[in-house]
Amino acid sequence: MLDEAIEFETAEPMLTMELRKIYRAQHPEMLERSVYFRNLLRLQAELIKLQDWVVKTGSKVLVIMEGRDAAGKGGVIKRITQRLDPRVARVVALPAPSRREQSQWYFQRYVPYLPSGGEIVLFDRSWYNRAGVERVMGFADEDQVETFFKDVPEFERMLVRSNTIVLKYWFSITDEEQQLRFMMRIHDPMKQWKLSPMDLESRIRWEQYTKAKEDMLARTNIPEAPWYVVEGNDKKRERLNCIEHLLSQIPYTEVSSEKVDLPDREYNPNYERQVLPDELYVPKVY
Repeated sequence: MLDEAIEFETAEPMLTMELRKIYRAQHPEMLERSVYFRNLLRLQAELIKLQDWVVKTGSKVLVIMEGRDAAGKGGVIKRITQRLDPRVARVVALPAPSRREQSQWYFQRYVPYLPSGGEIVLFDRSWYNRAGVERVMGFADEDQVETFFKDVPEFERMLVRSNTIVLKYWFSITDEEQQLRFMMRIHDPMKQWKLSPMDLESRIRWEQYTKAKEDMLARTNIPEAPWYVVEGNDKKRERLNCIEHLLSQIPYTEVSSEKVDLPDREYNPNYERQVLPDELYVPKVY
């Protein structure tokens, strides 16, 4: 797994040399790869301990990931869940609401995805869409936005009162960094799928998104579920800092496990393995 991670991180992106030079010039003090991977593996080992504790105690952990487009939250989510059991830690990334969902109580479509006992759920964007993209793009009117701001603190307090650990992260990058990352996505065929029409619109409305973010943080930063801002211009530091902080916010302890012994395989001398037809096998291209 380590060499796969290194290959993923160090593979040369499909960019022009000019863009590579611009990116490197803009990031002269990025964290060294050796420091990054050493700490990433250490933190991922702690995340496994957290997972075992969540399962053992039946705890409920909800992590909300919000932020600027191209701010790196997807990369953080991937590193958090990379080595965890998908039956325990799952990611929720909902599409645009259907007409039926638009007619519901706003929080209704999110409730089925909330964590049950023994689960960790990471929302890759959440109900805070109403305070961000829906507000800026005009998908929600001011009355709907105001109702949201009145409802969301109590909704999150209800989650906390039900013994759900709620952590809210906002991923922040500079105007210049977002522009550079969008340019990289445009010129990298492996990443063009990440660039949606809404992303392009967010460049035009940078200041409107900034005002919406500031209002959202001011009105929804409650003691029971405060916001934490993660600076994301350096992706490696962003990932490590966020995971380190997440672990520090949960009172987990290491769960002792029993020694596992591999049992002997049963052997039947009269069993003969059947020969399968060649067409059932995947061709050996490599």
